[in-house]
Amino acid sequence: MMSHFKYDVISNAEDEQRLGKILQQCFNSPSDSIKTYFQRVGRENYRSISDSTRMIGGLAILPQGQWFGGECVPMGGIAAVGIAPEYRGSGAALELMKQTIRELYRRGIPISTLYAATQRLYRQVGYEQGGSLCSWEMPTQSIVMRDCAQRSARSDRTLPMQAVDLDCHEFSHLHQQQAKSTNGYLQRHQSIWQEKIKSSTYAYLIGANQPEGYLMFQQQQLNNSECLAIRDLVLLTSGAVRRFWTFISDHRSQVEKVYWKHSATNFLTLNLPEQTAKIVDLTHWMMRIVDVVKALEKRGYPEDLTTELHLAITDELIGENNGNFILKVTQGHGEVTKGGQGELKLDISGLSPLYTGLFTPQQLQLMGRLAATETALLSATQIFAGSLPWMPDFF
Repeated sequence: MMSHFKYDVISNAEDEQRLGKILQQCFNSPSDSIKTYFQRVGRENYRSISDSTRMIGGLAILPQGQWFGGECVPMGGIAAVGIAPEYRGSGAALELMKQTIRELYRRGIPISTLYAATQRLYRQVGYEQGGSLCSWEMPTQSIVMRDCAQRSARSDRTLPMQAVDLDCHEFSHLHQQQAKSTNGYLQRHQSIWQEKIKSSTYAYLIGANQPEGYLMFQQQQLNNSECLAIRDLVLLTSGAVRRFWTFISDHRSQVEKVYWKHSATNFLTLNLPEQTAKIVDLTHWMMRIVDVVKALEKRGYPEDLTTELHLAITDELIGENNGNFILKVTQGHGEVTKGGQGELKLDISGLSPLYTGLFTPQQLQLMGRLAATETALLSATQIFAGSLPWMPDFF
């Protein structure tokens, strides 16, 4: 059925201003912040939806990458989705998302990720939970970390802390090293880097000649307490982890709490003697597999695994994703061909948490999101094994 909505690229200043006003109202944002966000994202990355008389909404597509299995998969990050309030319930948001996914497919972008204000809308077009963003807090007075020699972390200052500018050129390289070993991490769009800089006051490299990590942070008042809010953090060695905790502990005379982003299973707290670090917020980002073949082939897999998985996939939006596929995995790489026995059956939304590793095949089967033979379940478990996916970035 032909849609009465028109999907388009924002191509001039007048359309940018029209969409800016809609998004300003949707997100209750100051006009200058919307203008700044347009500049960071780039006008060419905005899309609009209109009816026969006027523009009624739009969104931004952030061209990024996302790491899975040690490989960076091209990803379209969806942000700033907004529909004018008088047009909500008209189907405009649904049509906007359908057209965006089709565009991503035409452009050869295999996956798409977003943070949802309402999961219901995005599930209608094939998105599902893919990983987590988790906020932690901890009293600085309780930071006493033990190591194999039972020494306090407060006494380990082996690595120097080097104060640097917030736009230090080494950050992106160090971040990529951590991203490669972390399922769900982003190859960040420039707007996310710019937001990290804007929200930080101080930045430090950990280590001297060859830095082993970095942190960017801000000190602020929160609930009548002086707090240290970490905006970005990379720790590549055990020495960097110890020095990080020492550095934060050294703020304890003036700073009551520290806040940071990490996974829901926060391994940085493993060597703390007590469970004083607490989760204060947990949300899930959603993913959509846009192109089944490209997504499966560009992801990384366990190096020592040789196996194959016979998939049967249904996708109501992208016809090319429908049918049976054989995923052959060898030496860390995947190859996909059409055909096979279809031993693991699922729709396109169910493929997302399997692909990212958020849930096991057995858990997805228990929830009715897939049906599989025992052989297929075993193969899928081996293929998508890895650490739980998460990211420290919101967009």
